Amino acid sequence: MSPEVSAEVRQWIGEVTGVRDLTLTQVSGGASRQAWFVDAGTRVLFLRYDPRDPDPRSAFHPLQVEAEIMAELHRHGITVPRVIDAHPDRQAVLLERVGGETWFRLIKDPDEQVRTARDFIAKLAALHRIDAAELTIPSLGPAGPVADHVRAEIAAMRRRVDAYTKPAPLLRFCIDWLDRNVPDYDGPTVMVQGDTGPGNFMYAAGEVTAIVDWELAHFGDPMDDIAWLSLRTVQDTFTDFPARLAEYEQLSGHRVDEDRVWYYRLFAETRLASMSPGSVDTRASAPAGSPDAGNSLIYGMLHRRLLVEALAHVVGIPEVRVDLPDDGPASEYSHVYDAAASALSAAAGRSTDALGVRYVKGAARLVKYLAEVDRLGAAVDADETAELAALLGTAPDSVPRGRAALAEAAGRGDIADHDYVAQLWRGIKRDDYLTRTASGALSRRTWPPLTRPVEQGDRDRWVSQSVTTTAN
Repeated sequence: MSPEVSAEVRQWIGEVTGVRDLTLTQVSGGASRQAWFVDAGTRVLFLRYDPRDPDPRSAFHPLQVEAEIMAELHRHGITVPRVIDAHPDRQAVLLERVGGETWFRLIKDPDEQVRTARDFIAKLAALHRIDAAELTIPSLGPAGPVADHVRAEIAAMRRRVDAYTKPAPLLRFCIDWLDRNVPDYDGPTVMVQGDTGPGNFMYAAGEVTAIVDWELAHFGDPMDDIAWLSLRTVQDTFTDFPARLAEYEQLSGHRVDEDRVWYYRLFAETRLASMSPGSVDTRASAPAGSPDAGNSLIYGMLHRRLLVEALAHVVGIPEVRVDLPDDGPASEYSHVYDAAASALSAAAGRSTDALGVRYVKGAARLVKYLAEVDRLGAAVDADETAELAALLGTAPDSVPRGRAALAEAAGRGDIADHDYVAQLWRGIKRDDYLTRTASGALSRRTWPPLTRPVEQGDRDRWVSQSVTTTAN
């Protein structure tokens, strides 16, 4: 018996399948929930499982609600795994097991990349052609005007931040901005998958076999999903993004509205941050006690940067200049950091446990980050402290406290939003600079363009960075 799956859930699987001799194998996948292959006699199934009780403050749906959404979408012909059953009390959902790979970057053939991306766009367009009023999902209630759903989610973000016991000045600033600037859109309400795109669909031989992970699904604006797709594209690349959006427009009947996409880019990042309010105001998000802290560090940095880039765009700041220190001499302890990184790399090379390798590589990233902080952190902080002092009228005793004081001043109206966001962006650029060696390719990723001039015959050229360069 697998100790990670409770006896109660295992018994339930046996009752559903009519098979007592089960084989359960945990697989990687699912950031917040466990994933298991279930072999029940001749049946090959898939278990989504979370041993925790649902958190009523979480933005993630309980697994039973996710199953309800998927079952209704399957009924409407959307390419999702068939729901076999959902446990009545525990967070456990049994699905048909669908073949295929998950990570888009594993596709090496450019033609297959394009075919797969086009097929996903066709399936996303099919989802968005469904009038949400036709969907019967009791846990979500009836679909209403888009603006009502947006404001309801903003209120939920605010409640999550209010329940946080520490200040979250940047997050509150973003929530307030989103609340004041809900798009004036009266078009059709659709089912938004949320977190849609590469990494959250299965594919094989150039076709999407299943769209998976509906834990953030909600009723809303189709541009909300386009924003999420652009976010997933940053993390896993997705061929020529403007070309894919042109196809989406033709297939879905929804025109891509750049202003609304940028609004929902900030909306998506703010929603993610509201689930862990401390991470967005932390210069190095590396949770103590987590074996995956190294990946938390680099992805936390990526999301903080994307959030501030989106915020800068919507308030009208095209770019800010930051003077970063040149690579200086090695620190006294550089050789120790190098030795630690080499030892971890060697350990990862000898392991056959995929999760173990991920954790060890993450630890190596922590070492690389600490090496940069030791070498350049003081110079970077001195530059930012001087800028903060000029805006605040007094020098803060630390960069984090200076940033918090700046946010409070902006909240009082003592500092213009433009000046606050510009300074915040300069600070994020410095944080990102210190993380660059740990982040690898992620440090060079940013929001993809939504439109661009396209030459005849160039529409499907692979223009992203090589899919083989990734920090994951």
